[in-house]
Amino acid sequence: MPTESPYLPPATQPVRGVVWAIHLVLPMLGLWLLLAEPDLNVEWHHNPSHFWMILAVAGVNVALGMLISEASRRRQDARLFLVSMVFLASAGFFFMHGLATPTIILPTGSLGFDLGQQVGLTIASGFAFASALPLGERAARAVLSAQHVIRGVLVGFMILWGSGSLVDGLTPLSEPPLGGFHAWAAWAALPGLVLYVAATVMMFRLHRGRPSAMLVSLLTAYALLAETMVAGMSQLNWHLTWWLWHVLLTFAFGFVAYSAYLQFRREGSSAGLFDSVTLSATVARIQQQYDEALEELVEHVRRGEPMAATRLSGKFRLNEGQAAVLDRAGQALANERELSGRLGALVAVSAHTRVGLPETELLAGALERVRQAFGDVRIGLVSEGRTHIGSRSYAFDGDEPVRRGELLAFPLTVKGRPAGALEVPVGRTPQDEALAATLAGQLSLALENARLYQELDTLFRQYMSPDVAQALLADPSQAALGGQLKELTALFADLKGFTSFSEQVTPGEIVEMLNRYHTAAVPCVLDNGGTIVQFVGDALLALFNAPATQADHAAAACRAALAMQRAAAEIAEEVAWQRAGDVEWPTFRVGVNTGPALVGNIGSPRLRGFNAMGDCVNVAARLQALAEPGTVVIGGTTLQQLGRGAKATPLGRLTLKGKEEKVAAYVLTELP
Repeated sequence: MPTESPYLPPATQPVRGVVWAIHLVLPMLGLWLLLAEPDLNVEWHHNPSHFWMILAVAGVNVALGMLISEASRRRQDARLFLVSMVFLASAGFFFMHGLATPTIILPTGSLGFDLGQQVGLTIASGFAFASALPLGERAARAVLSAQHVIRGVLVGFMILWGSGSLVDGLTPLSEPPLGGFHAWAAWAALPGLVLYVAATVMMFRLHRGRPSAMLVSLLTAYALLAETMVAGMSQLNWHLTWWLWHVLLTFAFGFVAYSAYLQFRREGSSAGLFDSVTLSATVARIQQQYDEALEELVEHVRRGEPMAATRLSGKFRLNEGQAAVLDRAGQALANERELSGRLGALVAVSAHTRVGLPETELLAGALERVRQAFGDVRIGLVSEGRTHIGSRSYAFDGDEPVRRGELLAFPLTVKGRPAGALEVPVGRTPQDEALAATLAGQLSLALENARLYQELDTLFRQYMSPDVAQALLADPSQAALGGQLKELTALFADLKGFTSFSEQVTPGEIVEMLNRYHTAAVPCVLDNGGTIVQFVGDALLALFNAPATQADHAAAACRAALAMQRAAAEIAEEVAWQRAGDVEWPTFRVGVNTGPALVGNIGSPRLRGFNAMGDCVNVAARLQALAEPGTVVIGGTTLQQLGRGAKATPLGRLTLKGKEEKVAAYVLTELP
């Protein structure tokens, strides 16, 4: 597949780049032609044109230098300060060069004023090179802290140069200009030429990473200033080559001024004219300020304050049109964030609907999340046929909402019947009513699910172990017939003396006795992570490590068994005090064994149950049958998994019904 070409900003696209390069090459071709053909390099001596050109260009330079200097002060940016010094240094010496125009101020000019433009451009080249450097934070601080000293030194040097050039006999600079070509003057221009070329290259690289029209104009100005240094090397005063470097200088600074003018017209403000030229740290700081201002604007808009952007117009120098546009943009962004927040709240409400979560907890959690996005949302549930929210009463005609001022109430339904009302403030965004209706639908579904789960907890969970019920509610496919081989610990318990007790009491007393014992025994199993799979008369079977996985299932089963015996002993004491001399109540005996068993749903497609089958379960039942009332008998495998600290009395190797090999058994008395 063909790959797409990387995007290039307009100024660095190949065609425009070539056109830009041609414009820079043409002056040098013209200079070469004039020097190669002396007949073409004619002399044009017009003093007023020279003077007023110099005055205009120097004025533009000063204006640009002051604008950039002010931007540097406002942004506290070292690069802008250095760029401003390029303009001010060249403006000052160029102006002194203009004063040397013969017959305007001085009769014949002076050497100092004649060389002033080259000196000024050389000094400016140093500032240009420094401005293109990627200054670090420490270097930038050093430049800013020394800016007043740098300006003072520059102004002082210009005053000294001007004085030495004006006062006759004070210095050689006041002597008449030198005529003809002088090699030393040409060589003196080379350092400035090199610095301008380096500054142009570095500015171009900066523009590649941060495209902007102002950077293009600045690097073009640096390139033209380099060409000015080349054109000035000929030293043929008043010839076309001499006028060429004046024109190049005019274009260099005029190009920057024109770019600033176009950007000012486009933006309507001078506040950010030179922001694209600043250091990376300044750009990041400006972006942070804009982000903070936008957040402030959005907050004002969300609070419903009119013309919120006018609060920022002074800080960012916005005109009325820009403030109005920013207000509209802030309103759109605020609406978008409102919409995103409310959609997020709807997703959160949907995720909050979980199996087994009580109705009050579900609604409280949903309200806490929804109020962050929708405002003061309230819910009222039906009571005695009416729905009340505060002092307001609601009755709905089908699914139609009821409006009360800025409040809109939607019915909450469960199985198609009214169950309550959702009251939502609307009017902040155009999507308020639609989102509120969706929220009402989700809360109705959540409320219906909560009540359904509550019914399941009563009608379903109490007929089986919570672990099995939880697994089936989360994944109904687990109810399929079949099983898997898994290591587990089986706990088998029944009541010794149940048969004789049953023969001497009424059926009601039998049920009372069984319920009392099982009420005490069941929590012992469940609290230790066990799953009760069978109640058969006076007996129960519990599994550990099935279906829920337990790392210490043997210890958990033994803790449950000992807890059952303690609970049964307390019941026996209560009964002995209440029924002194009456029929003796049965006593628990418990068997615990660990080993592999087939675990799963056993039965038929129409009726099934969760159970475990295998030698492990059978041995647990046999150990229970051998146990003395009030004791817990465990197998050897179970004792091995308990580790040190468990206290057990060995019963030896016992012969169990249905087992050819004898089984080691122990009476467990204590766990660590």
